[in-house]
Amino acid sequence: MRTHTLSGRPDPLPDIPREHVVLGTSMHAPWPEGTELMTVAMGCFWGAERIFWSLPGVVSTAAGYQGGSTPNPTYQEVCTGLTGHTEAVLIAYDRSRTDPERLLAAFWENHDPTTRDRQGNDRGAQYRSAIYWTTPEQEQAARATREAFGTVLAEAGHPPIVTEMLPAEQAGPFYYAEAFHQQYLHKNPGGYCNHGPNGYTCPVGLLAQDQLPSQTSIAPPD
Repeated sequence: MRTHTLSGRPDPLPDIPREHVVLGTSMHAPWPEGTELMTVAMGCFWGAERIFWSLPGVVSTAAGYQGGSTPNPTYQEVCTGLTGHTEAVLIAYDRSRTDPERLLAAFWENHDPTTRDRQGNDRGAQYRSAIYWTTPEQEQAARATREAFGTVLAEAGHPPIVTEMLPAEQAGPFYYAEAFHQQYLHKNPGGYCNHGPNGYTCPVGLLAQDQLPSQTSIAPPD
């Protein structure tokens, strides 16, 4: 967990939606029986969230902040790099309909896990790649898929994977992002997204880092 200088606030951000506008399900506990939670970070959370709400077996998703120390941070605070958080996506999934391996395959195949604190032209600790698990099965799947995908990348001449991997309890609480960010690309179909297939399958190249658009051209919400 990274050092921060921002104090945050004791209460959650206001006006966080209760319902997922795409799936029509709750974005909050209590979850249906058989639901498991996992959090991933893979750059800007707008495109990352869309990847997971589209997958079979996913009950709900939410954009938020995890992996830092500042309580209940705002988007602007996270973007300073002084909270330690990632832009994260909470995935609630039905274990009888999908499994961690399939979710993590989508994770590995849709971003570049070899760049530290960066996706494309998006730079900063909030854009780092991360997996925060809540079950032993998720941990096992995270480590196994990292090894398998790392081998694929190494054989193609790419650097090692630098994805942060921690139990969710060690990464710290998941804080819901502002309402503006929830299911952003459903509400703004033409919005910024730098996610997509990286050309490899998890057991074919990665886009050049200077070929992706930069989120720095997108003004933070008021």
